[in-house]
Amino acid sequence: MTQRLIVTLVVCLLSSFAAGEGQLRLTSTTSTQDSGLLDILLPVFEQATGYRTKVFAVGTGAALRMGRKGQADVLLVHAPEAEQQFVEEGHGLARHLIMHNDSVVVGPPSDPAALSGLDDSAQALRRIWDQQALFISRGDDSGTHRKELKLWTAAHLDPYGAPWYRELGFNMADALRAASKQSAYTVTDRGTWLALRQELNLKIVVQGDPLMKNLYTAIGVNPERHPDINAAAGSAFIDWLRSPAAQRLIGNYRKHGEVLFVPRLAAE
Repeated sequence: MTQRLIVTLVVCLLSSFAAGEGQLRLTSTTSTQDSGLLDILLPVFEQATGYRTKVFAVGTGAALRMGRKGQADVLLVHAPEAEQQFVEEGHGLARHLIMHNDSVVVGPPSDPAALSGLDDSAQALRRIWDQQALFISRGDDSGTHRKELKLWTAAHLDPYGAPWYRELGFNMADALRAASKQSAYTVTDRGTWLALRQELNLKIVVQGDPLMKNLYTAIGVNPERHPDINAAAGSAFIDWLRSPAAQRLIGNYRKHGEVLFVPRLAAE
């Protein structure tokens, strides 16, 4: 079944969603945009509900800061501890699981730190440290950057300031391109990697680590903190993302024949 036919069928299935008015401000991780997932989801959501969507694709840390300032109606992010704090502080209404994927370590085909075949990401970073192999860090307070920092902590190492450790402040796509150009290692979400891998001179060297699972949740921003929040639009988007029709769209989205995100319903 073609992607276009799938979208057409989903639109037909969404007649139960009432038409809305106005604009939804969605702040999401760069991985959902760089992977192309939002390009599949948002046109269907807009046609089903009548909302127009304005997207701000940033790292999770920046997304949460925008939520705290009332600059978004709903967030789609993947940093569980930070998200929980955001909700407990009263900035968000609740966390709703939407989907998951995982992060992997990629590096140059020559694999100078001999990481290929490992499934322990902290051990991989220890080898990178020992070999002083070039490593690209997003350095942008994103969910992936936070996961990378946790791995260094698990390895009991602090690479900050090392000449082989380069913090760029880039989104995931640009960090991957930089790693490819510089023959360096980096940590990436699988979705962005699959979307871009054909243009990169990199390969997956470490995968399958349970610590690298990415849970993507949607959070409505609390309108009691910011009266101009479009709470109805945020709620409609979350309900739609969790619907069977939207979950099928997520599960059917592939790049080069591979699934980028596993929908919530597939794991329940």
